[in-house]
Amino acid sequence: MKVAIVGATGAVGTEMIGVLEKRAFPVTELIPLASPRSAGKTIAFRGEEVPVQVVSAEAFGGVDIALFSAGATRSREFVPAALNAGAWAIDNSSAFRMDPGVPLIVPEVNGADMPKTRGTVVANPNCAAILLTMALKPLLSVGTLRRVVVSTYQSTSGAGALAMEELVSQTRGYLEGQEPNPHIFQWPIAFNLFSHNSNIEANGYNGEENKVMEETRKILDLPSLPITVTCVRVPILRAHCESVNVEFEEAVEMDAIRNALEAMPGVQLMDDREENRFPMPRHAAGKDEVFVGRIRHDAGCPNAIELFLSGDQLLKGAALNAVQIAEQVVETIG
Repeated sequence: MKVAIVGATGAVGTEMIGVLEKRAFPVTELIPLASPRSAGKTIAFRGEEVPVQVVSAEAFGGVDIALFSAGATRSREFVPAALNAGAWAIDNSSAFRMDPGVPLIVPEVNGADMPKTRGTVVANPNCAAILLTMALKPLLSVGTLRRVVVSTYQSTSGAGALAMEELVSQTRGYLEGQEPNPHIFQWPIAFNLFSHNSNIEANGYNGEENKVMEETRKILDLPSLPITVTCVRVPILRAHCESVNVEFEEAVEMDAIRNALEAMPGVQLMDDREENRFPMPRHAAGKDEVFVGRIRHDAGCPNAIELFLSGDQLLKGAALNAVQIAEQVVETIG
């Protein structure tokens, strides 16, 4: 397949290229696309250096799959060109996620909703929503969800490569006695945490929180699911964590919860109480799986459970999920 990657030099675009190579995706020609400032750079792929091209409408000629990870503005501008060229467009931005005509796909969760025709756009969900639905999906087989309460601990990788560099430089400077000087974030990120760096919206939630709530309902096909989310940015390079409280309509057995999570593809149970070993970014970073643990009954609500999860935002939360969608495209067209 001829595969184009828009935003190929960014944090997620780079991971997409690595995932394509690692999973032996059937690429016959790779077209790395980026802004003019990246022109002249090369991308390493399967032992060769592939030149980066400037993204344009003409760049999608003959492309079978176009992976987009350059932000909503670029996606709105160039996804139509990819579709007009007959390509499948898999978009990692927020541009099309809540469009009722666009499927929002986590393959393990709702892969059956994948479209079957070329010239179609498929949305790759928000990173925190992907990780959350990977844990919620198996619980649907245990009981009916009444309410979900989520607190996220989101790494700097969610804000891009420059944000990760800012954490490193601020940490080094802080340890040398320098006052952090933020550029990417509003506040210092080293040795600090703060409410997610998206704008507060009319309902009092910030943009990230609204994305997670709305997208989770769409992915799970539960449009009326009561869910509330608080998103926090933490001084971690990569891998997000989430604390999740799930209330059911009826009491549930802990063994049924564990069995459902263990059977879920892409989920790994990490719940060692004796060793106090539970999901953490150090384990999840660089891994494909979503790690789930700290599973227990809610002491204040007999029908609710608590769990904690961690997953790599750049992989399952972004690049890996997009490539898995592309793999479903390959299966669809045979």
